Amino acid sequence: MMAALALLLAATLMQQPVPRPFPVPGSTKPAQPAPPPPPRPPASPAAPPVAAPADPIAPTEALLGVPLYPGAQFIASYEAGRGQRFYLFGSSAAFEVLVSYYRTLLKQRGELVFAVPATHEFDVGRFREETMAFPPSVTIKDYESAVSQGYPNPKPGAQPARFPTIIQIVPVTEK
Repeated sequence: MMAALALLLAATLMQQPVPRPFPVPGSTKPAQPAPPPPPRPPASPAAPPVAAPADPIAPTEALLGVPLYPGAQFIASYEAGRGQRFYLFGSSAAFEVLVSYYRTLLKQRGELVFAVPATHEFDVGRFREETMAFPPSVTIKDYESAVSQGYPNPKPGAQPARFPTIIQIVPVTEK
């Protein structure tokens, strides 16, 4: 029985052609050259970057009571309590650049609140304890470090993918 099975297996194997991965010298068919790649379209000059359209839900400088750093992108706003909100903006500018910008613009030194991560705060209005949860301010925070590549952009596919610096604004409001 075993001999019959072995004979059947040998006969089956002999009927299958042996695959040849390489041409045999002296074969009658010459190797066909690979077809050329399709032509590439001519390279067009790089288009200048287009300014992103303004975010329709972004707060205005009039609402905030302070100017925004040019190119800062609105991320979100949050309820701060006692009828106040604070607004987050992402920027591709370095922490030091933003601090220098707001020092010049607000004509004050502000205060380095934390050294690591670097956080600088500028008071921009009078704090009224009875009506406010937070003083009106502009706070700059450095999100790039050895352990962080920046604050993730919450808009999928948007550029930049991460913001090295965040601007938090508690608006100047008078009640």
